[in-house]
Amino acid sequence: MLIGVPKEIKNHEYRVGLTPESVAELVQDGNSVLVETEAGAGIGASDDTYRQHGAEIVGSAREVFDRADMIIKVKEPQAIERAMLRKGQILYTYLHLAPDPEQTKDLLASGAVGIAYETVTSDDGDLPLLKPMSQVAGRLSIQVGASALQKNAGGRGVLLGGVPGVAPAKVIVIGGGDVGFNAAQMAVGMQADVTILERDNGVMERLSAHFGASARVVRSTPALLDELLKTADLVIGAVLIPGAAAPKLITRAMLGQMQTGSVLVDVAIDQGGCFETSRPTTHDDPTYEIDGVIHYCVANMPGAVARTSTYALNAATLVHAKRIARLGWKTALAQDPHLLNGLNVCEGHLTYQAVGDALGIETRDPKDMIS
Repeated sequence: MLIGVPKEIKNHEYRVGLTPESVAELVQDGNSVLVETEAGAGIGASDDTYRQHGAEIVGSAREVFDRADMIIKVKEPQAIERAMLRKGQILYTYLHLAPDPEQTKDLLASGAVGIAYETVTSDDGDLPLLKPMSQVAGRLSIQVGASALQKNAGGRGVLLGGVPGVAPAKVIVIGGGDVGFNAAQMAVGMQADVTILERDNGVMERLSAHFGASARVVRSTPALLDELLKTADLVIGAVLIPGAAAPKLITRAMLGQMQTGSVLVDVAIDQGGCFETSRPTTHDDPTYEIDGVIHYCVANMPGAVARTSTYALNAATLVHAKRIARLGWKTALAQDPHLLNGLNVCEGHLTYQAVGDALGIETRDPKDMIS
């Protein structure tokens, strides 16, 4: 198969769909790989390095899209990229369609086969292609939140871990999945006062066993969240419903009871955000203020640590890329129900129910597309 890797064009997105080492594995399997020039610059991988690993370097994204059978990216295709997709072409990347009707419309119109990293599953019910970026984003959420709390950034002027004689910052983590767990780990490591809100009994047991007395793990209720917000310094939104729009857990009205200069970090912004006042921001302009509360809602947080993120992502995504390239998308999806769960759009049809529910679009059973 001829595989194409365009340079990411989203604001401050430095990750790349394939590392040079991943290219080498695909080439060894008998595939050809096109890489747009400078696509790997953000992870320190030169065009020469890609050539040494078997890639052909091409001068434009247009050539990549025109020639490749499968496009491997990191972030959802931007409008100019969506216009270059063609019927039957495989797009293997993060899509996050539920909060993005324009992207969904364009992908359906293109006739491409869109396999979304974030909805591929595993035997244990995990989301293995989303997990590495959730780990990165969870850890980053505390770094960026601590920075936003600084007075020069508009925050309360609070040091996350405090100092002897001064209490540490109060950190609330909403959701105890991969993002929440990693956020709590970082916050505990920085000696903050950490509370994790969760609803699943099994998750609460695991979190309690891991953190012990280092963090409070409590059952999430609207009343408890409402009470905790009054004294919170930093709130991490880490709630995920696979493929669906994130629930709005903090309303505009609730901001009024929060402390001036407190910070909300919405890691669920790719799925529409879990705060009513959230809107996507960029690394160029990451924060904004509403009712005295600082919001950090960068939609591609892991792009800031591109090398770590790209290698972590490839460790999870490459196995499926190799299978699709070897078998073709229909056979690969037919043989692997977990990969089939990643099929979001297919030749003009929407094939993921949660996206259809969010956008009010009729959905086809993905099994119909491979029969």
